Amino acid sequence: MTMAGRLPEPYGRDGGGANLADILERVLDKGIVIAGDIRINLLDIELLTIKLRSVVASVDRAKEMCIDWWEYDPELSARARREQLNRENRELRERLAALVALEALETGRGQRQEDDR
Repeated sequence: MTMAGRLPEPYGRDGGGANLADILERVLDKGIVIAGDIRINLLDIELLTIKLRSVVASVDRAKEMCIDWWEYDPELSARARREQLNRENRELRERLAALVALEALETGRGQRQEDDR
């Protein structure tokens, strides 16, 4: 028994298909969204809902779609970490100034009470 035709070659070998690098380049250039929901019900009572959303795209494409959360995450961005530290530093200085002012006010009251005696 002879085979009438050959099996097709894997992608990228026959010149007409796309290789993995081409596919990856297209996905990163255009972007792809993967979405799904998982629901667990028992007797028409919803016990658990998990919503899965994923976007696969290049950094440039993601920025075009206004997705840039990594620029503001202190764990991923040095600039965001500096901004967070500066904000914390400013808040601590304000709290310290308020405590010093409160202490000065309390000290002033204590001295007035001693002078009144």
